[in-house]
Amino acid sequence: MTKPTEQGGEGTWANLRRRKVVQWGAAYAAVAWTLLQGIEYLTETYAWPLRVRQVATLVLVSGLPILLVIAWYHGDRGEQRVSSTEVTIIALLMLLAGGLLWRYEPSDERPAATSGVARPAPPATTPVATPAFADSRPSIAVLPFRNRSDQGKDAFFVDGIHDDILTQLCKVSALKVISRSSVERFRDTRLPLRDVAKQLGVKSILEGGVQRAGDRVHINVQLIDAATDTHLWAETYDRELTTANIFAIQSEVATQIAGALQATLTPTERATINSIPTHSLQAWEAYQVGKQQLAARTDASLKGAERSFRTAMELDSRFALAYAGLAATLAVGVGYQVFPTGDLAAAEKAAETALELDPNLAEAVAAAGMIAQQRQQPERAETLFRRAIELNGNFATAYQWLGGLLSTRGGRMAEAMAYMAKAGELDPLSPIINLNLGLYLEFQGRFEEAEARYRKVIEIDPSMSMPYFMIGRLKAWGLNRFAEGVPYVQKAIELDPERPGQRSWLAMLYVELGDDSKLAEVVAAARARSAGGEDAVLTSAVQAMLRGDVTATRQNAEKMLALNQTDKFALQLLRTLDLQAGHDESARRRYAMAYPELFVAAGSGGHAKIHNLNFDVAVDVALLLQRAGDNAGASALLNGAEEVIRSMPRLGTGYGITDVLIHALRGDKAKALRALRAAADDGWRGSWGSGWFWHYYRDFDPNLASIRGDPEFRNVFADIEQDMARQRAELAARPKDAPLDFVPVH
Repeated sequence: MTKPTEQGGEGTWANLRRRKVVQWGAAYAAVAWTLLQGIEYLTETYAWPLRVRQVATLVLVSGLPILLVIAWYHGDRGEQRVSSTEVTIIALLMLLAGGLLWRYEPSDERPAATSGVARPAPPATTPVATPAFADSRPSIAVLPFRNRSDQGKDAFFVDGIHDDILTQLCKVSALKVISRSSVERFRDTRLPLRDVAKQLGVKSILEGGVQRAGDRVHINVQLIDAATDTHLWAETYDRELTTANIFAIQSEVATQIAGALQATLTPTERATINSIPTHSLQAWEAYQVGKQQLAARTDASLKGAERSFRTAMELDSRFALAYAGLAATLAVGVGYQVFPTGDLAAAEKAAETALELDPNLAEAVAAAGMIAQQRQQPERAETLFRRAIELNGNFATAYQWLGGLLSTRGGRMAEAMAYMAKAGELDPLSPIINLNLGLYLEFQGRFEEAEARYRKVIEIDPSMSMPYFMIGRLKAWGLNRFAEGVPYVQKAIELDPERPGQRSWLAMLYVELGDDSKLAEVVAAARARSAGGEDAVLTSAVQAMLRGDVTATRQNAEKMLALNQTDKFALQLLRTLDLQAGHDESARRRYAMAYPELFVAAGSGGHAKIHNLNFDVAVDVALLLQRAGDNAGASALLNGAEEVIRSMPRLGTGYGITDVLIHALRGDKAKALRALRAAADDGWRGSWGSGWFWHYYRDFDPNLASIRGDPEFRNVFADIEQDMARQRAELAARPKDAPLDFVPVH
C-alpha cells in the first residue's frame, strides 16, 4: 500500500526521519565532533601545525552533505542498511583524504605579498598556549630596607640584611614571595602601598630599616596589609653585630611573618631557615656584594661578582652559598661571552663543592643546571632546574632558566612559556625575565607583544642595552625594517660598548643594507677595541668574504671556531671554502666534532637528533653526506630538519629559507624557487638564527648551487637588492638628532 504524500513543515520533517536522514546526520555529527576533539588534543600535545585542525574541520564539514545524500538515497529504497560503524568509517575515510590533500603541497602555504615592500605589521600567527600555574598562597613583597646609618658605605650591608630576609622567606613553600629585582624598583618609593602591591601582585608588604653603629645593629620591620594599610606584625631588634645575631634575626623575622600570614613551615624549612651559612661577617659581606653584582648582569658586574665570591670563599672555605654564587656567575658569564667556555670547569668544581657542603642548596642545584645547559646536556639541565624549583618554589631564576631550556626543545614552547610566566609572576619587574619573555614571544612570531616587553624593560631600566638591541634586531630581521633597526643597535652599543656581539649585529645590518663604507667603520671600531675579540674576528671574516679574500676569510673563520667550536657562522664559512677546494672530508670532520648528534654510524640502528637549535646545521651536513655518497643519511637529515621547521613560526627566529635549501638539495628546483619567492615576498632578507645575510645565499651557499643559475633565482634577489637600496636611502636621509622611533614620511 502506498503511503499518502505528507504536506507542510511537519510532513517534510517526518519524511526526513522516515528516510533516516536525521538519524544519519546526528550520528555523523557525533562522530565528527569526537574526532575533532581528539585531533585538537593531539595537536596541542605534539605541537602539530594549526592546519591539521583546519583541514580536518573542512573535510568533516564537507562530508556531511555527502552523507545526507547517501542517507536520502538509501531511505528511498525503504530500508536502512548502514550501521553507525559504517558512519564512523566514512568519517575516517574523509579525514584520510584530507590528510593526503594536506601533504600534497605543504610548502606553498604562505600568503603572497608585494615584493620589496616592508611589512607594516607582524605576521598573523596562532599564539602558543601558555598554561598558568595556579597560586593561591599568601603573597608578600619585601621592599628595600632604609639605611638609617650616617655612613653611606653601609648601604650594601643594609641591602644584604634585606636580601637575606627575602631569601629566607622564599624558602617557605607556603608563601609566594616576590624576587629582589622587582622590589628593588620601589626603593624609597612614595607610592601608596596599595599601588605597589598591585604592581607586584601581592597582598602584604614588609618594610624595614637598618642602622649599623660600631659593633651593634638595630633593625625594625613591619608587616602591612596593603589593601587596608593595617599592621599585621612589627618588631624591633637591637643586637651585637655578629653573624650569629644577624642570621638569628633573619630567621625570627621569617618565622614570625609566616605565622602572621598563616603559612605553615615544614620541619625541613624550619631547619633550613635556622641554619647559619657562615660565621665570618667579612665573608657574608663579600657574598652580599657578589649577589648584587651578579644580578646586574653587565660585563663589569659579572667580573666583579667573580672576585667577590672568590673573596668570600677565601674568608670561609665552607661557605656553600659563596661557591654556588661563583658557579652561577661563571656559567652565566660563559653564556654572556664574558668568560671563556673553559671556565665551565671551574664552575663545575664550585657547584660540586657547594653541594657537598649543602646537598639541598637550591642555588647550587640551579647553577649546576645552567652549567649542564652550557655543556649541551639538556636532559641533565632540566632535571636539575626542576630539582631547584622543588627545593625553593619561589626561585624565579630557576623557573626562568627552565623556561629558557624548554624553549630550545622541539614542541615544548607552551611549557616553556608557562615556566617563564611563572618566573614573571614571582619577579614581575625583572629586566632579564621580561627580556626572555619577549624573546620567546618572538619565537612564536608575536612581534608586537615581544616589542612591548622590550619597551617595558626600557621603562624598568633605561640604562640597560639589551632591550634596545632586541628591538633593533626585531625591527630588522623580524619586520624587514632595517633602516629603523640600525639606530636601536647603535643605542645599545652606546650604553654598553663592552658587550660582545652587538657590533657584529650592527655590521650585519650594514651588510644587509649593502652599505660597504659603514661596514668598514664597524670593522675598524671592532678591531680597535679588541683585535682578537669576537666582534673583530667575525666582522673581518664577513668583510673578507664579500671582498673575495679567501685567505683572510679562512683565517678569521678559524679564529672564530677557536673561540667557539660550535659556531655555525664559522662552520658554514669553512665548509664553503673546503667544498670549493675539494676538501670535503675536512668539513665533515669539523662538523662531526661540533655536532656529533647529527652523525650516526651506518647499521647502528640509531638516528640523528635534530631539534630547533641544530636543524640548519643538519641541512649543511646533508650536503656533505650527499657528496660522500650517503644519500640515505642525507635524506634522513633533510626529513628531520623539515619536520622541525614545520613546528616553527615562519617568521619568528624561525627557519629563514631552510625549506628552500631542503628542496634544492632534494633536487626539486621548482618547489625551491617557489618557496624562495614566497619567503622574499614575506620580507625575508637573511637567516635570523645564524645571522647569515641574503648576499651569502645569493653568491656563496653551496646548498643552492642547483638553482643559482635560474632566472627566477636572479629575479628574487634583484627585488631584494632594490628593497635594500630603498632602505639604505631612507637611513641616509635620517636626521642625526632624530628620535629612535623616527620614520620618514614617504
